Amino acid sequence: MTKINDDLFDSILSRVRKPGQYTGGELNAVDKDFDTVSARMVLAFPDLYEVGMSNQGLKILYESVNSRSNMLMERVFALDVDMEGQLRRHGLPLFTLESRRAVRDFDVIGFSLQYELSYTNVLNMLDLAGLSLYSSERADEDPLVIGGGPCAYNPEPLAPFFDLFVIGEAEESLPRLLEELVISKEKSLSRQEILVTLSAGKGIYVPSLYRPLYQEGKLCGVEVLDRRAPQSINKLTIPDLDLAPYPIAPVIPYIQVVHDRAVVELFRGCARGCRFCQAGFIFRPVRRRSRAKIVELAEKLIDSTGYDELSLSSLSSADYPHIEKLIEELDEALQGRQVRTSLPSLRLDSYSVRLADRLHRGRRSSLTFAPEAATERLRKVIKKNITEEDIFSALDDAIRAGWQGFKLYFMIGLPTETDEDVEAIVDLCRRIRRRFSGRIGKKISLSVSVATFVPKAHTPFQWEPQLRLEKTLARQKLLRDGFKTLPGINFKWHEAEASFLEALFARGDRMVASLLEKAWTLGCRFDGWSEHFSFALWQQAFRESGLRPEEYVYRRFGYGDCLPWGHLHCGKESEFMVRDHREAFDKQYLQGEEDEQNLV
Repeated sequence: MTKINDDLFDSILSRVRKPGQYTGGELNAVDKDFDTVSARMVLAFPDLYEVGMSNQGLKILYESVNSRSNMLMERVFALDVDMEGQLRRHGLPLFTLESRRAVRDFDVIGFSLQYELSYTNVLNMLDLAGLSLYSSERADEDPLVIGGGPCAYNPEPLAPFFDLFVIGEAEESLPRLLEELVISKEKSLSRQEILVTLSAGKGIYVPSLYRPLYQEGKLCGVEVLDRRAPQSINKLTIPDLDLAPYPIAPVIPYIQVVHDRAVVELFRGCARGCRFCQAGFIFRPVRRRSRAKIVELAEKLIDSTGYDELSLSSLSSADYPHIEKLIEELDEALQGRQVRTSLPSLRLDSYSVRLADRLHRGRRSSLTFAPEAATERLRKVIKKNITEEDIFSALDDAIRAGWQGFKLYFMIGLPTETDEDVEAIVDLCRRIRRRFSGRIGKKISLSVSVATFVPKAHTPFQWEPQLRLEKTLARQKLLRDGFKTLPGINFKWHEAEASFLEALFARGDRMVASLLEKAWTLGCRFDGWSEHFSFALWQQAFRESGLRPEEYVYRRFGYGDCLPWGHLHCGKESEFMVRDHREAFDKQYLQGEEDEQNLV
């Protein structure tokens, strides 16, 4: 068993930036006896501490496992480049925060897969842990490498590196999986037999038990290699959130993280059905916590953490039934604690503005809205059911209430989009500023952020290609030129090349794994961070691996095509997805005959 020497550790910390992200020992961190528990797991987050410690799913799983007396879960995050250099220089393995033990000493390493551009970090963490990248090359005594999270709904690009994936919500099933693993080890089962045994559990996908079939270079089917493995895998869903594990004493970070506040989840799922939104579909059906449970959790969270902000989270918090009554009950329960309540996700309507105004109680920073598209036609295509009247009415109410700053989120590259739809983003912002600036005696503050559409698995737009890179770059230039005529508006856009890569892994199959390994060997790390992302290195990886990314990113799937994620089911039958996809291309929403070619 390997544990980092204290003196060496202190010496290393003096040489790196933000050493607080590696020390552990935070308030509410769990310290258990490694040798007396029967199941030991590391929860690995393939991004920096400041990002991972903002993730609510990590906190939920930490509570779920550590609440069992016979189990422990410790944490590890991706190392920044300076810390990685120190570990490699001293020949030290990747270690956990709680005990500083080597990650490879645990029974299970579980990766939280939130974002496709963290995949090279996954390989880097496996290598730093001293493990073989490929599951087929690991020994019986090596820990099982498992994955979960949104990216697990199409895990194929990562499949050769993982022993299994948990598809769906894992807070109830993960402890059961660990218990089954303990029983299997007590029976002295081989690694392969353990995986076969675990594959019988709902939501468990063991890639080595399935072989993708190809014809003329394209995926045409999936062969089940062991008769004991299920033909398809159905996602795990928590039926009653009131009974589900929830962290009432989460770990409090020493250093500033992206979101550092108390969080109570109101509900999961979304009934709105925006056709581009993967979260809105994979977390269905909608399930709500009761008001009484929310108030109970909020009181316990504030008492155990000392936070002065409580965030009521969900995909659309204003959709919670009787939300105003809930806020009243929270105000009463938290009276005297000097806690402010916030809703991180608001609809673009007047009701949401009134809620925000009530919560902020005179504190005015900025309001964030996501129209996604600037023309009503395109909003109908993507099923973002708001009108221009809704937009202006919401802004009008906000300005009347004293708000002066607004952040607006849009997307480009959406199905059926034209240059006119893109130019409409600039035009809408121009009309907003012209209409409202005089109202407050000065120009309102507008920030505009534009992302590129990435088709995701298990959505009605899963069959759609991404807009070609050269067209994306041209439309970003169109926006930059347009916003030059509107000085004072803060305009930001996502790197088109990074979105191209995200689409590759979102739509990829197992053949993409070799490209991922090649890119990692070339030095790709932290691809979601602009200061680290190098598209030139990825282009070199494309050439050296022989893989043509365009065949994945720009392919329009047909309804009868075999999708890489087709054997994983998120709860919505394919007939619904086909019908909803077809409705997006209703003739009344289309610009011309060429758009009808999008139907597959």
